[in-house]
Amino acid sequence: MFSTVRGIVTALRDRRAAARDPEGFARSLGVDLRGRVRFYGIDRGMFGSEPWLVTLGDNVYVTAGVQFVTHDGGTLILRKEDPDLEWTAPISVGDDVYIGVRTIVMPGVRIGDRCIIGAGSVVTRDIPDNSVAAGVPARVIRTTDEYLAAMRAKSLRVGHLPAQEKAAAIREIYGVGTR
Repeated sequence: MFSTVRGIVTALRDRRAAARDPEGFARSLGVDLRGRVRFYGIDRGMFGSEPWLVTLGDNVYVTAGVQFVTHDGGTLILRKEDPDLEWTAPISVGDDVYIGVRTIVMPGVRIGDRCIIGAGSVVTRDIPDNSVAAGVPARVIRTTDEYLAAMRAKSLRVGHLPAQEKAAAIREIYGVGTR
């Protein structure tokens, strides 16, 4: 029972620390932040058992449910055949990167600069600079420049507005809640 109470207290302390200062919380776990990182939902489990093997560059956006997996747990069942078996490797994320909701980044992966990773992707190999990647496993689907051109073509042109004004403008554009 004492360990259950201690676990609850730790979870509450983590939640408060993560809400107050997400970047500081990540650093306290050992994550190497090389610049400004914005977390949209963060918890201790996001970085697995080796958070000190995760490096995040400058101007990185990490959304809810993202997992950085720095080891292959499948080796556990094979240790009776090879007791020293282990696969653990660093994860590196460059500058100007957006990682979509519920993405999983696997051991040894490097995501380059100016990349966008689509929601629900499983990143099993390196993603080169200036790439948009998505899927299971994630693969490059276009360049970031091609993505920018497509987004410019369909932009609502409200990205510069403060949150409440932007919400009001989007409601007006789509006629939601204005009747």
